[in-house]
Amino acid sequence: MGRVSQAQAEENRRRVLDTASRLFRERGTQVSVADLMKAAGLTHGGFYKQFASKEALVDEATAHAFAELARRYTEGLDRYEGRRDAAQQALIDTYLSVEHRDDPADGCPVAALATDIAREGGGREARRVYAEGVSDFAGFLATDDQDGIARLCTLFGALVLSRATNGSPLSEEILDAARAALTETD
Repeated sequence: MGRVSQAQAEENRRRVLDTASRLFRERGTQVSVADLMKAAGLTHGGFYKQFASKEALVDEATAHAFAELARRYTEGLDRYEGRRDAAQQALIDTYLSVEHRDDPADGCPVAALATDIAREGGGREARRVYAEGVSDFAGFLATDDQDGIARLCTLFGALVLSRATNGSPLSEEILDAARAALTETD
């Protein structure tokens, strides 16, 4: 079997990053390299041609997931013609939806990766990227009247609790209560 072109190697790397970003959010970073590569449609042996280690992939996949999140709220600003309040409200409504609760693979890395990042060592690049992503997301959520970190904690906590209670009426009550708390006007 011949060597792959540089373009194909870049495409394979992108595919692994996309797949890892989704699988890590869905199942956690304990997903094996073999399972990850199979999901990406590539061979296990090709992994180490793309990444120095699984730890390096976790670092890059975390950055990739936060870049997707930032793209979503930037697109929201564009869609609402720079009206930050409308973009924030749309994001809150989507974040606190049953669809987001039920689809962690395409969801927020803040909620999906928190436990895995907390278990990792303090010097890891993934932890730095995670902290920067949380800070940026909180900055987007800030308003003149509400602190972005408090708003993010409400979103995060509601989503995690809703996922943990999924299947009971409490799950949707949690989403509704958080949405109401974040959209109250003085």
